[in-house]
Amino acid sequence: MVLQRHAGFWVRLGAVILDGIIIGIPISLIALVFGEYRDIIGRLGMFLYGLLVPVYYSGYTVGKKICGIQIKRLDDEPLSIGTMLMRLLIGGLVYGFTLGVALIISAIMVAAREDKRALHDFIAGTVVVHNNRN
Repeated sequence: MVLQRHAGFWVRLGAVILDGIIIGIPISLIALVFGEYRDIIGRLGMFLYGLLVPVYYSGYTVGKKICGIQIKRLDDEPLSIGTMLMRLLIGGLVYGFTLGVALIISAIMVAAREDKRALHDFIAGTVVVHNNRN
């Protein structure tokens, strides 16, 4: 088994910001075409990006690839749609129902825990690690 370094708060935040700039802005611009549905289309586009790209791109999003980190399952199986649904949808619902309190707790967990896992990582059985090429 290869020992991998867990990705901490700042590198994960950097990846999210890069995804927002590189992917989020173009999706938002495309969504503008849909008029009154632009918010729904924009959110759906970003949701599908976060759901599908890591499954088909070995745990990477564009931002994560640039930052040299990737999502992995704890059992070393490939990511699946189900895993990413748990991570995004169920994790997002937890954050929403707690009015963002769970999101703050997750950020503290990533910053303070040795394994750097957030609540959505526990829900989905995932971890974010630095790839072996760095």
